[in-house]
Amino acid sequence: MAQSGARSDREMAAMNAENRRTWEKQAVSGAIAPAAEAKKFLGGAARGRRLAVVLGSGFGSLLQSVKVERSWPYEALPGLRAPGAPGHTGRLLLAALEGEPAILFAGRLHYYEGCSWEQVVFPARWAAALGVEVLLLTCAAGGIHPELRPGVFMGLRDHINLMGDNPLRGALVGGGPCFLDLSRLYDAELRRKLRRAAEIERIPYREGVYAAVAGPAYETPAEILAFRALGADAVGMSVVPEAITARALGLRVAAVACVTNPAAGLAPGPLSHEEVLAAGRRAAEGARRFVRRFVRLFREDAAAQGSESNQ
Repeated sequence: MAQSGARSDREMAAMNAENRRTWEKQAVSGAIAPAAEAKKFLGGAARGRRLAVVLGSGFGSLLQSVKVERSWPYEALPGLRAPGAPGHTGRLLLAALEGEPAILFAGRLHYYEGCSWEQVVFPARWAAALGVEVLLLTCAAGGIHPELRPGVFMGLRDHINLMGDNPLRGALVGGGPCFLDLSRLYDAELRRKLRRAAEIERIPYREGVYAAVAGPAYETPAEILAFRALGADAVGMSVVPEAITARALGLRVAAVACVTNPAAGLAPGPLSHEEVLAAGRRAAEGARRFVRRFVRLFREDAAAQGSESNQ
């Protein structure tokens, strides 16, 4: 689809706001599963939270660093169920992280588990419905780029959607702006904060392109060679649906992956989920420090902006 030129930040903001209004209208009408359930379920308990974080594989240790206010298992939330993937707790938490009131989604529901798109992307839709401004997505990934060895963290600069579907398909059908621009999906300022957090904490880090596949089987060596030719630096089975949905709803998005294994054909032995979980446990301390520092930078920046606006 041809574009007449790059859109300004103001035009992009207007499009995001219109997308959000369209989704909200359709949620009420039943065209998509109602995100209004979030407000109904939580009431005013989540009011005033600017940040939401999805804790994927390798990032669950962050729960040791938060002050939990309230917590619910996913299966207690309307239309959801407990995650089936090992290492995914499946709880929604209202908590304070580095002094920042936040919404935490501990674990995720994956497309490969047979979940609907509504279930897969519920963190993004609930976060938007509750007034969140920024969504941080975390996950484990297989390294394709030679510098992305186990224990290295990759900030998403871009992605390649190889899942064979799109979470927006059929969602924006009432005359709304359904052709969403994704050229700046991963927020530049949030990416700078991720880089700075890694520098301060001396975390091995680089940016790259994440290839998202449907799973649950791991990729073949030939597929990994093809993904590398397409420009992918790492591969995984999540993040992208939530990121697309969050962008459609006007949220600023950042994402980081913990590399837990070389991708298929790049290591001498076969791949296993036990290897992924073990590598995630080894990287847990770094993941915890990394996300805590990012949140601290986010909070400091927000406080500085607030101070300037009050002068």
